[in-house]
Amino acid sequence: MSDKEMFSDLLPAIENGILSVSGSVPVVFEGIEHVLEKNTSLSEASKHDTHELLYLRDGEIDIRIEGSKFTLRKGDTVIIRPQMVHALKVSSKQADMLILYFGFVPDPKELQVVANVTIPDPTTGGTKTTGPRAPLPVLAPTSLESFMKFATEGEERSKKDPYFIVSGDYKYDVASVAERIIREKTEARYSQDLMMRLLTFELMLTLYRTMRYEWEESLRVKNGKAKELVLIAKNYMDSNYDRGITVNDAATYVFLSQGYFTRAFKDEVGVSPMNYLMNIRIGRACELLRNDDIKVSAIATSVGFASAQRFNVAFKKHMGVTPMDYRKNKSWNTKRRTSK
Repeated sequence: MSDKEMFSDLLPAIENGILSVSGSVPVVFEGIEHVLEKNTSLSEASKHDTHELLYLRDGEIDIRIEGSKFTLRKGDTVIIRPQMVHALKVSSKQADMLILYFGFVPDPKELQVVANVTIPDPTTGGTKTTGPRAPLPVLAPTSLESFMKFATEGEERSKKDPYFIVSGDYKYDVASVAERIIREKTEARYSQDLMMRLLTFELMLTLYRTMRYEWEESLRVKNGKAKELVLIAKNYMDSNYDRGITVNDAATYVFLSQGYFTRAFKDEVGVSPMNYLMNIRIGRACELLRNDDIKVSAIATSVGFASAQRFNVAFKKHMGVTPMDYRKNKSWNTKRRTSK
């Protein structure tokens, strides 16, 4: 039996197993690549029956989804849910993006490639490719979370959001699979249909992992683990500020993404971890500056700054004066400490 025959026999078994669990199977209907110039709008406002994955290879775009506005930068990936009104505009000199449209069908026989459709582009006078406009197979009313048998609480939470941004290390994995899907769709390769179906499953599993990871981290915060993790990280920062550690180092120490850690830390301590770390360093620097025998450059290093220049800038921003002026003005120095 050839490899093709082996996989051709195996795939229906996989699809039938997924059907028995979720009632549908995933399919990528269309893959598009765009390189757009600054101020170009891909669409004033559009919505699709499918999920839309947008991966920004390079540049910067402003995006609006159901009233929410934010900026995507190089390396970012967003998943827009079906029937969500969205629009985007290039804000950098140029933007290179990759878009996949995917959904779920109740019958594996409906898995088929929908040809790209071009429409007039009033901006350039030419044409552009948009979301799937050709007739699609019958789509199953299945959410991404339901398909993956996401936990009930996680499903209810994520249904409130018209989109989610793929973050953490998994965003590189998602981007890699998306690139392979585009390449497979644009090049006539051996067993293309079979490979597309396998890559679609890989994309779904990779998305599942990143969503599960984000959800588990949010549960740690929600279920009271935040206080414990924040205290551990705070002690770590108190003990290691002089080693030049970053907020990401502290987040990694307690196994949280930087975004979740920053929110949990601010909720618990009242200030952001960045400000907390800066307060420790500047506070210790003020103590050392009272000793005229210690050079400012030595103080900068001893409190965790990479250079005296960075220390000077940070100190002035924080205290309103340079380290040398702080040292010279003894009366102001004392008054400042007393007022605190």
